[in-house]
Order: sequence, then structure tokens, then C-alpha cells
Amino acid sequence: MPREFLYRGLSTEELKAMSMDEFIRILPSRMRRSLGRGISDRQRTLIEKIRFSTPRSKPIRTHARDLVILPEMMGKTVNVFNGREFVEVKIDIKKVGHYLGEYSITNRPVRHGRPGIGASRSSMYIPLK
Repeated sequence: MPREFLYRGLSTEELKAMSMDEFIRILPSRMRRSLGRGISDRQRTLIEKIRFSTPRSKPIRTHARDLVILPEMMGKTVNVFNGREFVEVKIDIKKVGHYLGEYSITNRPVRHGRPGIGASRSSMYIPLK
């Protein structure tokens, strides 16, 4: 039987029942400070869109990568912009308390290949296929 994931000892239902102030108190300091300073207009409109979205509606697109994932967002799908494309992020309890941008990576890992012709003196001796 798989164990239920708890966020700081609280289940999904308990998190959803909390007020915003109670939730902010249990967050780590960086997220607590971010939400304590207030939210921007872009973040506010995103939260309102998420609140009023239905399960059948298409995913919400956003550039607000700096928004902390709140319990009321659980079960929703948000497309987060990474600088080139929108990456689909399905929000569950494991992502609560993190930033949206953490799940939409902005850079690609470096893939080192073989050197091209003329890249170095030794590349003259690489056999061509």
C-alpha cells in the first residue's frame, strides 16, 4: 500500500482547508518572504484564472515563473513559458510550496559531440563516414 504524501505533516484536504495566512506560516522562509511582500498583477490574474477554470477548460498559459504554487492550484494544469516554448506543468501536492519556474527548465543540457572538420589540428585525422 503506497504511503500518502504529506506536506509538512499536512494532507491534501488539510492544506486546501487552510487560509492563505495559515499556509504562508508553514512555508520555507524564501517562499514566505516572497508571498509576504505581496503578489504582482500578473500573479493575481493567474491565480484568478486558476480559481475559475473548469476541469474541461484548456490549460492556462503564463509567464509568471516566480509564483509560489498554492494548495488551491492542486489538480490544475498550467503551461509555463521557459523562454522558447510553454511547458505543461500538472500541479499535485508534491509541487506545493515550490515556484512554477522550477518545473519549466530554461536551458538545455550541453550535448558534446564529435568535433567538426577544422575544429582543431587533430580533427584532420578523424575518419569521415
